[in-house]
Amino acid sequence: MSWHQTHITLRPRQRGFHLIDDEVLTQLPQLSYYKVGLLHLFIQHTSASLTLNENADPTVRMDMESHFNHFVPERQSYYRHDYEGDDDMPAHIKSSTLGCEVTIPVSQGRLQLGTWQGIYLGEHRDHAGSRSIVATLHGQLLE
Repeated sequence: MSWHQTHITLRPRQRGFHLIDDEVLTQLPQLSYYKVGLLHLFIQHTSASLTLNENADPTVRMDMESHFNHFVPERQSYYRHDYEGDDDMPAHIKSSTLGCEVTIPVSQGRLQLGTWQGIYLGEHRDHAGSRSIVATLHGQLLE
């Protein structure tokens, strides 16, 4: 069994849901060495999230953003934590709701995502910078 861990830096993005498969895979060439295993991705931020969902139709990402903006609205009188703006506390709630990590099976050097699955970055801030992900691979190496 073998372990590999690296830090992945995602380019800054606008608020919304974004497919990041290609950006993750580009920065993780070691994936190709694994016969079978798991890739664990952990985002090191409290105002962004990771999740898996539809990778083909961009309207799904738009609808996800619309839903979460309705589900967790800004400028609520009961929010106390608004030091960094109206999107501050809602971003934390969205991040906790969706989560900060995903684990994906690996086989023959490839992620075993479903046909229509992709890795989403949920960017919940209006003016966010780059995002950092810790990527941990564990499994059996190819011979």
